[in-house]
Amino acid sequence: MKNLMKLSVLGLLVVFLFASCAKQPTQQMDEAKAAIDAVVKAGGNIYAKDELKKLNDDLQAAMDEINAQSKKLFKKYGPAKEMLIKVKTDAEAVQALIPARKEEAKNAAVNALNEAKAAFEEAKALLDKAPKGKGTKADIEAMKSDLAGLETMLTEVQTAIDSEDYFGAKDKALSIKEKAAAISEQINAAIAKVKK
Repeated sequence: MKNLMKLSVLGLLVVFLFASCAKQPTQQMDEAKAAIDAVVKAGGNIYAKDELKKLNDDLQAAMDEINAQSKKLFKKYGPAKEMLIKVKTDAEAVQALIPARKEEAKNAAVNALNEAKAAFEEAKALLDKAPKGKGTKADIEAMKSDLAGLETMLTEVQTAIDSEDYFGAKDKALSIKEKAAAISEQINAAIAKVKK
């Protein structure tokens, strides 16, 4: 009976030692964090915001699982390891998406710039045809001033594209296009008025 008691205590001690020796998945944590950092460096905070947020949420869930397990007597880090491996795999997949999204944003910005340039040139050409007469001189000068401002903005758009601020460049180009179209509309209305 004594031997059985000693054996069961010894068995419990061995189980306790093995359970308390379960190691935290530090390698997987480091790999998952490095994969997320690589996504950020590739421009994930600009071109994959939603995916990056999900990756960070998933990483936090894995860290919460690790913290919960570390407080237990019998630690099981298996689920946390699987979560971290999934975070790393997902981060690598997101990183692979970014170059295509960046190229798409660049193309959209360049197209918007070309459209803005075309609208600007059209407004500029129309301004030369604007009816000149009594009471129109101030309007024509104001439009020339507006067009000069738009021309300056066009160079800012190109600078933004060169510095890879594609979304900012596109927004500014669309604004230029709208303003140039408004100037063209004013000139066309004045021309139509004179023809009547």
